[in-house]
Amino acid sequence: MPSWNDVQTSIRAAGSPHDNLRRQYLHELAEYTGRNVIIYYSGWLEKDMLLQQGLTGFEVNDGDKNGFMAAIHGMDRSKGLDLLLHTPGGNVAATESLVDYLRSMFGTNIRVIVPQLALSAGTMIALSARQIVMGKHSSIGPIDPQFNGTPAHGVVEEFRQALKEISENPAAIHVWQPIIAKYPPAFVGECEKSIIWADKMVRAWLVTGMFKGKRNAEARADKILSELADHALTLSHARHISAARAKELGINVAMLEDDQGLQDRVLTVHHACALTLTETPAFKLIENQDGVSYISSVNVARAAA
Repeated sequence: MPSWNDVQTSIRAAGSPHDNLRRQYLHELAEYTGRNVIIYYSGWLEKDMLLQQGLTGFEVNDGDKNGFMAAIHGMDRSKGLDLLLHTPGGNVAATESLVDYLRSMFGTNIRVIVPQLALSAGTMIALSARQIVMGKHSSIGPIDPQFNGTPAHGVVEEFRQALKEISENPAAIHVWQPIIAKYPPAFVGECEKSIIWADKMVRAWLVTGMFKGKRNAEARADKILSELADHALTLSHARHISAARAKELGINVAMLEDDQGLQDRVLTVHHACALTLTETPAFKLIENQDGVSYISSVNVARAAA
């Protein structure tokens, strides 16, 4: 007779209806493409109230590496990787580490599929791929770094404007002093460094990945960065950039609608992920086509308190 632990293990292995259906659809997508598939889904949209209450983990962070290691272990890496990406972005250092790891596993045989949104650091991850697949409804965004929701470009612009106005009219210091005082020591310098860091990193990924072996690879990368990394042009870190606009910038974008079979399967997985994040305690999903998963969940009792 199975013990308590045996039964508990079996229940957990069987998964919930959400898990079972999501994994079925994910397996069907991998069967269709003939490639490895990993979903990386954040529930920042579905669990916005918990985000407002201070729940962390929605963002790209160093803990995500554990999920990817589990998902990639045992894969036939010669098949490459399709990464379904839905994220608000996150830590630049964690993003760099994650991309370095994925490239060490699959080289540049990585395709990022954006079923809805891949913003900020999510856009950086997408630009590290050989190709981005987007639908007419999909969006990427600016890649200007953030510090606790504050755009680094905005901080630098504000500081430079203060210096300009004070140098022209010293009396303006009384207006700017309380504004600049809100920043901790060395914060402006950290913002400047993070901007340079992100730009260099993404430029290198574009040259060695998406534009590898192509003429004018550096110029193509610079054109993309001239808009996506320029806060003055994008105007807002939250700005959504469509597939059509991404193509105009020279990004290698394939339209999801061009392959009906792929579109159907991708959107089915997307819907299954969204429902999982809406109807269960899960707030982040990292999972492969074989059902190997790393799911971050909120404590239900804490959420209800």
